[in-house]
Parts: sequence; structure tokens; C-alpha cells
Amino acid sequence: MIKMFPDYTKMNEGGTKKEAIHPMLLLVIVVAICALLSYIIPAGQYDRVVLEESGREVVVPDSFHYIERTPVSLLSLLMSLTLGLQEASYIIFFLMIIGGMFAIINGTGALNVAMANVLKRLKGRELLMIPILMTVFGCGAAFCGNFEEFLVFVPLILASCITVGFDSLTAVGIIFIAATAGYAGSITNAFTEGLAQDIAGIPRFSGMGLRVCMFVCLLVVSILYVMFMARAVKKSPKFSGSYVYDQEYNKGKKINLDNVSKLTTRQIYAILVFLAGMIFAVFGIIKWQYYVDELAGIFLAVGIIGGVAGGLKPKEICENFIKGCKDMVLPCIMIGLANAAIVLLGNANVMDTILHSLSGILQKFPGPVMPIGMFIFHEIFNIIVPSGSAQAAITMPLMTTLADKVGMTRQTAVLAYQLGDAFTNILAPTGGEILAALAICKVPFSKWVRYLIPIFIIWWLVAFVFLLYAASTGFGPM
Repeated sequence: MIKMFPDYTKMNEGGTKKEAIHPMLLLVIVVAICALLSYIIPAGQYDRVVLEESGREVVVPDSFHYIERTPVSLLSLLMSLTLGLQEASYIIFFLMIIGGMFAIINGTGALNVAMANVLKRLKGRELLMIPILMTVFGCGAAFCGNFEEFLVFVPLILASCITVGFDSLTAVGIIFIAATAGYAGSITNAFTEGLAQDIAGIPRFSGMGLRVCMFVCLLVVSILYVMFMARAVKKSPKFSGSYVYDQEYNKGKKINLDNVSKLTTRQIYAILVFLAGMIFAVFGIIKWQYYVDELAGIFLAVGIIGGVAGGLKPKEICENFIKGCKDMVLPCIMIGLANAAIVLLGNANVMDTILHSLSGILQKFPGPVMPIGMFIFHEIFNIIVPSGSAQAAITMPLMTTLADKVGMTRQTAVLAYQLGDAFTNILAPTGGEILAALAICKVPFSKWVRYLIPIFIIWWLVAFVFLLYAASTGFGPM
């Protein structure tokens, strides 16, 4: 696998190198700002209860009250990283197992050889790889709730894009713009939409017909946008916002297509094991509501069986697994830092105050446009609480109560949450996985934001259309 993060310098448009901000430092700044907010924002709390069905703690609507300030101390600030890592431990170790699994499969040479053969066959039709790959990543997010897991694909997709004349922004876009479209158009994502429906008291995965249409629309506009930008870059490389960075850091990552070997029988076996594992994981999520632990077990089995099928010795399987875990260390630390910010706001008891203030503004929206207000509310709150499941537990009791008051269906409230929980995942600096992906590609966060603005506007317009339709038709449980 391609080496990640060799250095952190960048170039300006004149070609002069200057030091670039380390992605971890950006998150450290965010954590420091959160600590500062504990001295500015009054402390407050909602009462909470535990749901018998799921055992998950949720807020009690209309129970907010102010309490004595508990600002962040210096020691608490220093402790926030380890607490953030502990808070996100389930996803961190999940990512390490996935990284290890992909490294084992990659150790057989199957993925690189397969991609090289695909690129060679697509010569002259390279744009076709974009809809193919984005459909795969989009479906992974829509059906399985995958997002952070896609980090392991970044080096391979980056090398593929550089090889065919695209840029690193296209590589990140292929993966995470597609994943965002899938997250927003969630079909069987148990981590967000399924949990939100449970809290709202409506059947899990109900209302699937409208969400399927929404997912297709979001994925199609996303594919067209990434293809448009990639075509422009291929036609004129300097059009790319990452041109100088790709010339400096990524030019040497091209895959040699002049001497591409065919897949061996063992490599084919490894790929078949990998595909079978992915299919079984999707089936498990839909049929048995598999979550992180079950999926981690499946992916661990895929790595071991795939390694054996691919001809690796036990020692090689172990070495590749460790290498894959090592490649995921920085993304995991960044996810821990992102959670450190949440821990600080929670311990300082200002998270609920922010929630109370935002919900107060939301109640001023007229009934017909309340779904749009809920969507915007969640887009903002998602920056503070990027975790979809945590956000559902915090906000959905309030949203369902508000929906009942204004005569809006709870299914529409869930739809607004589902959309609002998605788009800012790839725009906010609290998204540790996005900063990690950009660091792999050596692209500054500012360039990514500029790249995203047009598709972000398109996403919002699509979201408004579906939310207004849901509100006007009484979008219900079934």
C-alpha cells in the first residue's frame, strides 16, 4: 500500500514551497476552541432516560435547565485526547481491523493487479470508472452505513486517478462525495436512519420507497458533478485546485499500465472471498441488524481466509495485518481528536445549551417549512456532533415532539435528520476521516472546501425538494 503522510509542505501558485498546517493541528485548534466556549456559553442540561428496547440513553424534551458552570480546566483539556479515543474506541478498533484486512488482501497483489487491468481496459474511456466506483461506495454507505471505513481505499483510488489524468480531489470526491450521497439517502443504515426510526417509534427501515428515489437522485447528481470536474482536469490539468500539490507529491504514484500482469488463480480466489464477505455483511445488516462488532468479525475472517486463498503464509498474513493497522493510526487519532471536542463540550455541560438554543430558533419556522428548518438544524448540529447515532439519541426526541406539535409526520422528521446528518460530514473540520483523506493526498482543507461548494448547493436543493414533498404528502411510516 502507498505510504501515507511522508511530509507536510505545500506549494503556492508560484511554485514556492511553504509549510502546510498538519491536519492534526487543525483538530487541536478545534478542541481548543471548544475548551474556550466552556467559559463563554452557559452550562445547561436536559434530563435523560434509557430506552428499554435498545438500552440507549435519550434526552427528555422540555426538561432543559441551566446549571452551575463547569468550565474546562487545563488538565481536562490535556485529558480530552485519551477520553476522545476511549469514546470512539469501537470505531477506532473497527477501522484498524478493516485496515488490516485490506492490507492482507492487498498483500496478495489482487487489488492492485485487478485495478491495473481495469484501468488498461478503460483506456480512452477513463471517465467510466467514476460512476462505477461511486455507485459501489454510495451503496456501501446507503445500505451498510460505511464512511470512515473507506479511508483504506484512498491510496488505491488516488493512484488510479493520477494514472488516468485526474487529480487528487477527484480521488477524494469519488469516495467521500459518493459516501455522503449514500449516507444522506440512507436505505438500510442501521447506525443512523434505523436508530432514529426506533427512537421516533416508527418501524425500522419503513418509508424505503421515497428514500430509494432520494438516494438515486443524490448519487446521480454527485456522479455527474465529479465526472464534470474530472473531465475538466483531464482536458486542462491546471484547472485543478490541487495541481501544484499533485505535481509535487502524487506524480510518482502512477500505476504502470505498460506491463500489466493477469490475475492469478489465487488472486481471483482472494477477490472472490473479499466480495463474498462484503455481500454477507450487507445481508447481515439488513437481516440481523449487524453492527460494528459483527462487521469487524466478518472483515477479520475475510482477511484471514482471503490471505490463505491468495497464497500468503501465516507469517505474511500477520505482517500485512500489522501494516494495515499501522496505516490507520493517524486517521484513528484524528477521529479521537474529533471526539475530544465532543467530550469537552459534554463535560462542560454546554452541549445541551447549544442544542436548546438551536431548537428554540427552529420552533420559529412556519409549519409548512418545518422540515427544512429541521434539516438546517441538523446540518449545524452535525458539525458539533458528527456521530450519527449520538446525534439521533440527542436530537430525535426533541424533533419528534416538535413534529407532533406542528402536525408533521415523524417519518418526515427522521428524513430531515437523515439528510442533515450527512452533508456537513465532509465539509466540517470536525470530520477527522476527511482531514485524514486529504492528508493522504497532500491537499489543503481550503482546496477541498472550494471543490465542494457547487455540489453542496446542489445537494441542498435536492434535499429541499424531497423534504417539501414529504411534508406535503404526509410521508408516513410505511
